[in-house]
Amino acid sequence: MSAADLGVKEREAREEIFRLKLKLRTNQLDNHATYRRARRELARIVTLLGEKSRAAGESERDEKKAGNA
Repeated sequence: MSAADLGVKEREAREEIFRLKLKLRTNQLDNHATYRRARRELARIVTLLGEKSRAAGESERDEKKAGNA
């Protein structure tokens, strides 16, 4: 997935967590595992975004080194 797609999925996951947290606090959530699953999914997405960001930064740094050499 591209970084833009992951950004959209991150936003959707954060909205879902908000809704689930609201249901959890008002005792309307039947299955508490869905809240935990949504948090883990968000963590995976954020991790992938970070990896893509670091990879892009490393490639830019490598290009600068090659230009200076």
